[in-house]
Amino acid sequence: MLGMAGSARSIPEAFDRDHASSPCHDGMGVFIAGHAEGEPPAMLILLSHDAPETVASDVASRLRMFGLSVHRTDHDHRVRIAAVGEIAGIDWDEVRRWPGVDSATPIGVPFKLVSRAFHPHDTVITVGRVSIGSDQLALMAGPCAVEGEAQAFTIAAAVAQAGATVMRGGAFKPRTSPYSFQGLGEQGLRLLRRAADAHGLAVVTEVMDSQQVEMTARFADILQVGARNMQNYSLLREVGHSGKPVLLKRGLASTIEEWLMSAEHVLAHGNAQVILCERGIRTFETYTRNTLDLNAIPVVKELSHLPVIVDPSHGTGIRDKVAPMARAAIAAGADGLLIEVHNDPDHALSDGPQSLYPAQYAELVGQIRTIAHAIGRRV
Repeated sequence: MLGMAGSARSIPEAFDRDHASSPCHDGMGVFIAGHAEGEPPAMLILLSHDAPETVASDVASRLRMFGLSVHRTDHDHRVRIAAVGEIAGIDWDEVRRWPGVDSATPIGVPFKLVSRAFHPHDTVITVGRVSIGSDQLALMAGPCAVEGEAQAFTIAAAVAQAGATVMRGGAFKPRTSPYSFQGLGEQGLRLLRRAADAHGLAVVTEVMDSQQVEMTARFADILQVGARNMQNYSLLREVGHSGKPVLLKRGLASTIEEWLMSAEHVLAHGNAQVILCERGIRTFETYTRNTLDLNAIPVVKELSHLPVIVDPSHGTGIRDKVAPMARAAIAAGADGLLIEVHNDPDHALSDGPQSLYPAQYAELVGQIRTIAHAIGRRV
């Protein structure tokens, strides 16, 4: 073994201590992780196959009496219960002897409810005419910002004709400059809803503040949490209580684990309808707005049951780079695309340089249909 003078630790010892709370490979291509500091531990309780509902309810009630937060899912005719909280003082051998309990084992990753350990099968979220996470690709398209009635209705008609099932559009805009267009607010939400309804589309729009959630939820089918708000925990709590599907964008400089932990906040507050959105991360590269991390698609698919879509508009920031990265995202296994489309992008009030013309979007959807067919999916 190679050694270093003055070092008291072997290489394996140093690795174990320095990486105890970091994700790593177990040698078989599977990511494992230790408990992060301050992270509540969790146990996964598997009930017997076809255990009656009365038994499942009794086990859940008894776990709650220990002060644990209890979350349930069903897989392969078996109830799976995640018990999260202070588990150290509980006699788990006794729990394993409860009627209907097959096993009780720790959940070894920090993102408990988001993990496939808890929920092995893919989550599918149905919104309007699309089932996100199924073999059907979710095509979400529209302007970066709603600018007016004529613009909203024109774009809604174009993306619907091309094959989109969800209209995107911002009513509240987080802008780097305080002097840039900040959105139309509630008026923009009303226009977005009317334009989408006129063409049979669902609506996804960003909510920027916890106080906006209730109002935005009245108009939107999906609440978007933007990259700058990925770790806005009060906002994550509110969308967790909203009952509406949540589209959670990855932060500009966030790791995959941090992204999944933000999703965990939403699930921990009772909302399992989370759609993850890779939108590019900040790197040293200057030839594109961001670096679109398509590696994240298969990695997240392995770690989590949540659907993953890709935003190549923000990922590249350049109109002629959007289509190639959109095609690559679908080939890499993304469950859908979130793309900016504008009928007059040269005069758009927000993100015109990365917005596709309607004809370009229609052409891209045709290409996506071909790729989808080749990999066993559909538009």
